[in-house]
Formats: sequence, C-alpha cells, structure tokens
Amino acid sequence: MKLSESTVNLLKNFSSINQSILFKEGSKLRTISVMKNILVEANIEEEFPKDFGIYDLNQFLNGLSLHSNPELDFARDEFVTIKEGKMRSKYFFADPTVIVSPPEKEIALPSEDVCFVLTSQQLEKLKKAASVYQLPDISAIGENGVVKLVARDKKNDTSNDFSIIVGETDEEFVFNFKEENLKILPGTYDVIVSQKLLSKFSSQNRDLIYYIALEPDSTYG
Repeated sequence: MKLSESTVNLLKNFSSINQSILFKEGSKLRTISVMKNILVEANIEEEFPKDFGIYDLNQFLNGLSLHSNPELDFARDEFVTIKEGKMRSKYFFADPTVIVSPPEKEIALPSEDVCFVLTSQQLEKLKKAASVYQLPDISAIGENGVVKLVARDKKNDTSNDFSIIVGETDEEFVFNFKEENLKILPGTYDVIVSQKLLSKFSSQNRDLIYYIALEPDSTYG
C-alpha cells in the first residue's frame, strides 16, 4: 500500500501530539497525548491490513521521506518493509504495551454549551499572534453578546493580547485553553465547548475531530 500526501501530513500532526501510535486494522486513525488532554481521530482513504505499533512516528515518517514514492509491505508480523525500486527498509513494530493509546470507546461531550465556527484564517491569525507576543493561553470568552477568541497571558493583566469575534451568545463564560494544546491542522472547524472542561473541534474540510481539554480555571455562567 502507499500513503497519500494527505495521510502523511495527518500523521505528522499526530506525531506532534504523541510520538508513538498504535495503528488499527482498517481506515480509522486515533491517537491521544501522553497527558491525555488531547485526543484526535480521523478516517483516511487507505486501509491498514493489521494492527501494529510505531514507537517513534516522526522517525518512521522521516524514513518514508528517504523514498520519493514508497510502498509499504505488511507481509511480515514483526516489521513493515518500505520498498521503492531497488531500495528496501525494514521498520520494526513496537510492543503495543509501551504506547499510550486512546480508550476503545467513543468520546462524547458531557454537554454542549457554546458553539462557534473557527475559520482557517482566524486560526492562523490566533496562532501567529500567540507566537509573536509569546502568549501561552487562548481563551473563548462570552461577554457583551459576542464570543471572542483571545490570545493572551491569563496570569498577567498587562500582557499584550489579540482577539477575534467568532460568534454571538447570551451567556457569560471564560473557557481557557493552553495554546500548546491547540495542535490542530490548518482548516475551518465547527467548535463545541462543554462547561465540563472538554471541547470538540470538527473539521469542515475532512473527516477529522480533535477533543481538547480546557484548563480547570474555566468558568461558565
């Protein structure tokens, strides 16, 4: 089998969330951060023929990049053969017990309290502002009838900040995220936030969902 550029980019994103991954037979990919505060799942066009673990996903992807058009051969149980022309690489699988992997059951938000759309451009601006101003937090704040996303340092009242209005609301809330936890691929997302400190980012561009925990100092109502 061969991996599309889209799937390789998705796996690069997964490697930023957890360096290891447990692939499952079929076309669904899932991973969870070691701290268990980010979970992501996606359906891809390829179908894996078996379950297998990769301990260093970034290294595996770099190995694929040694080839211009690699083919993956899963004939052996203990490793995958990466083939192209006269070149061959053996990449050995990891013991699944050393990999932090998501629970089998599907995730469900405990409540759906705030919803908004985050466009690709808005996401890019927020991430860029957080980088330019060295801001560790991104907050979804409901006040004065609007929902705004604010890149800020919540512990410093005199820090620079950057905000974008993303919706309307009758509620008052402050939902805090660590900027470093928003490891999501570029794109437009339907965002649902639960006051029970969990959020869901569903991509409008592909079959891809991120579940991201909120910080415990978040408030609602």
